[in-house]
Amino acid sequence: MSMHMKVESMLGYHTFEVPTAIKHGIGAIKNLGEEMQAYGSKKVLLVTDPGIYKAGVTKPVEESLKKAGVEVVLFNEVEPNPPTRLIARGSAFYLENDCDGLVAVGGGSSMDTAKAIGVEVTHEGSVLDYEAADGKKPLENRIPTLATIPTTAGTGSEVTQWAVITDEEREYKFNTGGPLIAAHLTIIDPELHTSMPPHVTAMTGIDAIAHAVECYTMKYAQPVTDAVALLAIEYAATYIRRAYSDGDDIEARYGMAQAAMLAGLSYGSESAGAAHAMSQSLGGMVPVAHGQCVAAMMGPVMEFNWMGAPGRFARIAQAFGIDTANMTTNEAAKAAVKYMYELVEELEVPTLEAQGVDPEQVERWSKEALKDPQTVGNPRDLTQSDYEWIYNRCFNLVPSTI
Repeated sequence: MSMHMKVESMLGYHTFEVPTAIKHGIGAIKNLGEEMQAYGSKKVLLVTDPGIYKAGVTKPVEESLKKAGVEVVLFNEVEPNPPTRLIARGSAFYLENDCDGLVAVGGGSSMDTAKAIGVEVTHEGSVLDYEAADGKKPLENRIPTLATIPTTAGTGSEVTQWAVITDEEREYKFNTGGPLIAAHLTIIDPELHTSMPPHVTAMTGIDAIAHAVECYTMKYAQPVTDAVALLAIEYAATYIRRAYSDGDDIEARYGMAQAAMLAGLSYGSESAGAAHAMSQSLGGMVPVAHGQCVAAMMGPVMEFNWMGAPGRFARIAQAFGIDTANMTTNEAAKAAVKYMYELVEELEVPTLEAQGVDPEQVERWSKEALKDPQTVGNPRDLTQSDYEWIYNRCFNLVPSTI
């Protein structure tokens, strides 16, 4: 059954859309200005965070735009886990300055902020009115021309059809999305990734692997997501240690950028599983960095999940580069779990506790994770006590089962 789709997943109605033109290459950023001009943009809002801006990472982006005669309005106020108040400020700024396009430079937070600003300037009300939940309004209009320029190899937000935004009042992270929110264009230039310090390389890289692993094993998997997810895992397993060890290794940076984008395509049109349900719900309550949080959870989540899809976990082991020829399916599946634990340790990802998550509040964290819509796609059924077990494994409060 390993490569065959489970019967229940075949009964659904599947869609795979890629509204985003994907362009890449070493030095590819120099083409941005001409690309935006071709879309008819004359004045763009450059959405980024203060750290990336101060480090000068946006300079080649601005140069390319200005060279093509595209005016740049700077909005460098992006914060992690972007809240609704940031989106409101950005959309007001966009309208005040009569912008006609968006360019997001940075990690997932910058790209999600730009997408959500795009929603607010093309729809009535707040982005909150368009939460992807029952009873809320679906998006009706295409967002303005958006180019995403990732500077991390992680979230895959450059090609996903989601923006993840924090509602601070509810202490809740929600999704808004669909094909209308996707970027029109992404330019992936590994030269912009060399500024990433090792800990960011580690956490964003493992987040990319998590997207691929969760999407390959989830109940809504389909052939196209399988294809991109498996290749994303292979690329990441090949290059993540090199990118972590030598930030200027341009081949490794390119490989990781492709891994993140491919994993984003797998995540972009469907759901994920327990790790993302946990990290998104937790991120609404505790100021954790998303990628680092996911990375610390992946071993325990895979340990819980492997028996829900042993054939698929065995195939992941192969993608990781493990020689599974003399292993049973179950042995290979467990080898994939062990690989993830070892990778997180090798890349020195801090534990959840070190990230400021209180082990005394496992019950609260688990309750919230159970409400997250991504729980539904998980390959193994989940109850609150299951989430408590996974959290307790994260805190080393229960023994390993493998």
